[in-house]
Parts: sequence; C-alpha cells; structure tokens
Amino acid sequence: MADLTGRTMLIVGATSASGRAATGVLAAAGARVVATGRSAPRLRPLAELGARVETLDPTDEADVGELATRLRRDGVSVDGLLPLVGGWRGGGGLAGQTEADYRALEPSLTALRHVSRAFDGDLRASAAGRLAVVSSTAVACPLAGGANYAAVKAASEAWTRAVAHGYAKAARDAGAPLRAAAVIFRVRALDGLQDRLAASVARLWDAHPEALNGTIIELTDDDPAGGTP
Repeated sequence: MADLTGRTMLIVGATSASGRAATGVLAAAGARVVATGRSAPRLRPLAELGARVETLDPTDEADVGELATRLRRDGVSVDGLLPLVGGWRGGGGLAGQTEADYRALEPSLTALRHVSRAFDGDLRASAAGRLAVVSSTAVACPLAGGANYAAVKAASEAWTRAVAHGYAKAARDAGAPLRAAAVIFRVRALDGLQDRLAASVARLWDAHPEALNGTIIELTDDDPAGGTP
C-alpha cells in the first residue's frame, strides 16, 4: 500500500460507491481525507472512516470557493483532488440524445471546472500535487446512443489535459522541476472497479510527475493491478 502520510486528499462527490472506496483506501494509506457531498446524512459513513466531511454543491462556483477559503483558514492545503461527480443517461440512438439528458450529464464537467480552478494553487504549491479524473472508454469509441455522455467525458478529458499543460508550463517558466500531475482514468464501467480505482489513485504518488502528467490510464476487469500509473 502507498504511504500517503502527510498528504491531504479532497474527494468531490464522495458519497458514491467509488467515493466510499477511495475514502477508505486513502485514509488507510495515511492520508487526511476531505470528503464532500450534497447530503449530510450520506456523508456520515465517510466520517466514520476518518474523513473530514463537508457538504458541497460542486456545480455552484461560490460554494466551491467558500470551501476552499474554509479549508485554507483551517490550515488545510490540498495535495490531491479526485472529482467523482458523474452519472449515465443515454440510449435511443442519436434521436434519443435529448437536451434534458445532456443537461443532466453536464454537471460533472461543471464540477470539474470549478474544483480544479479553486484548488489549482494548492496543487501547484504541493510537493506532489495530483488531479485524477474518471473518464470513459466511450471517448475513444463513441456510440450514437451515448453521444451526450461521450461528449461530456471528452470535454472533461480536454479540460484535464489543459490543466496538465498548465502544470508543465508553470514549472518550465519557473525553471523548476515538475511536481504536479493531472491524470485521466478511463473505465468501461465503474461497477466492480471501485477498489481498483481507489488503489490506482493511491499509487499516483509512487510515480514521477513527468511520467504521469497528461496521461490516460485504462482500468479494465482483467487488470489485477488496477492500472499502472
């Protein structure tokens, strides 16, 4: 197991099955975990795992900004960011790709944009900052019935690669070594892979940021290691 003692991890959308798995694994590895969700009652099991819990609407830019201010006021600086806001709506071929379905999927991109901007300074200042997002194999092979979903995931990947470019440029301009990395995990479906995702996120601190930044890591059912950062 990776040793994350001294690292602070922010998991956004932590009340999902993947969020609960990540909270457990990261806390067990020694990380201080800040777990967010919209529902205080659903956050209680994460508090029992040792996480600091915060209610948050990640699609509300002001709410995200208030969380960032609150954490900094408490002396908490984030070393790792894992946005897990997502969901699936699709089917019906291209004609079935309704505007309502697209709008229901779009919050995952909105949340990523808000939290990555709000904590960009923290991740750049960290001795080893990491942003990890979960995408889909649908980006590489989109289907008509999942066009809305693939489009949102593709936009999220583009945003993450832009974050990676920002990390590299900042280090280059400062004449300093790269310390932060933004990584994309692609899955066909998360069901059954929550523990592998959590373990793979924890192992991001075992790899050099130059080897990680801007990369895509595929997690598959037949990969017992859970992805190789």
